[in-house]
Amino acid sequence: MSWGTNVLVGQSGGPTAVINSSLAGVYEAAKALGAAHVYGMEYGIQGLLQGKIVDLDDRLDDKMEIELLKRTPSSYLGSCRFKLPNPATDERPFVQLFELFAKYCIGAVFYIGGNDSMDTIAKLSAYGAAKGSEIRFIGVPKTIDNDLMYTDHTPGYGSAAKYIATILKEVICDSSVYNIRSVTVAEIMGRHTGWLAGAASLAAGADCNGPDIILLPERPFDENVFLEKVAQLEKDRHNVIIAASEGVKNKDGVFLCDLVSTAGQLDAFGHKAILSGTSRYLADLIHVRLGCKTRAIEFSTLQRCASHLASRTDITEAYQVGGASVEAAYRGETGKMCAIRRISDMPYRTETEMVDVQKVANLEKRVPDDWISPDGMHVTESFHHYARPLIQAELTPIYIDGVPRHLHLH
Repeated sequence: MSWGTNVLVGQSGGPTAVINSSLAGVYEAAKALGAAHVYGMEYGIQGLLQGKIVDLDDRLDDKMEIELLKRTPSSYLGSCRFKLPNPATDERPFVQLFELFAKYCIGAVFYIGGNDSMDTIAKLSAYGAAKGSEIRFIGVPKTIDNDLMYTDHTPGYGSAAKYIATILKEVICDSSVYNIRSVTVAEIMGRHTGWLAGAASLAAGADCNGPDIILLPERPFDENVFLEKVAQLEKDRHNVIIAASEGVKNKDGVFLCDLVSTAGQLDAFGHKAILSGTSRYLADLIHVRLGCKTRAIEFSTLQRCASHLASRTDITEAYQVGGASVEAAYRGETGKMCAIRRISDMPYRTETEMVDVQKVANLEKRVPDDWISPDGMHVTESFHHYARPLIQAELTPIYIDGVPRHLHLH
């Protein structure tokens, strides 16, 4: 079947360790299915509106570059956080975009991103349908937050979870060096959901107890109950380890980080652009109320793009959803997102399926209630069974002169 001469792919939202593996999957599948050219949006839909387009055939012309791309962290094409307006109130960007699609003979558009990026695909596909366009619009899932609906998990999460579990194990070793009672609070990303904070529990094993407390946004923070728990733990052990999500709120709905700083601005989609300070607030609270030594650690952006600790499972699945998205467009599907469906845990097996992007856009998947401990300060074995397969195996970086080699657009 014919689907237009060329295809277009972009990346949006926060970067991950494996988003470029999805780009590689899109590129190789598109070329295999006969696309004459694969174009890339520089800096997402925002860059596209500024005419920033690159011909990827000039950049990814051999297998080594594809392998480097899979191992390159962050977004090779650049990214943006740009919200398209409702075309009923402002049609101008849609007119401009569809003129660009016509100029470059685009038959399919792929957008790699999270729930906000699915909003872009939903609007483009709806507008295209209303105008009788035959262009196919497909969302390719990506987010370390793992909060996309209608998919078992999201590429990017497994690698971030692997990094968090690994680094927290090392923090636990570090904190036990001195014969001094102390409390360490590690702050973990995740926005409004606790998938990443819960991944801290994966540090536990035969050689490590893992964190003593995990605070998730799914449960309101109760200061008195929390301090009582910390005080009890401190009696039993020298070093108490707490993993706290950046998005934890108190019973009044106030972010704990806002009790340290109110500098958090909103992005184009109405989300707090920066959630930072939760670990400092908790460390200060414990020090003042319990009088013990405390330390606050923020993993910050390091957990997003640690390709040297990427999960091979994650890299493989990211590549697969890229390829499956192209195959779906080739079959004639549009207005869809490529999701992952888990078939079994032991052995771990998955397959891809297409879901209506309108059901995904702007929504958030939260950690199930029964995966959170009754006291709200840890996760259960059900969480471990879910997350453990996602962090398995490694893909060794290609080292040159002692450091990993990456692929750059500019």
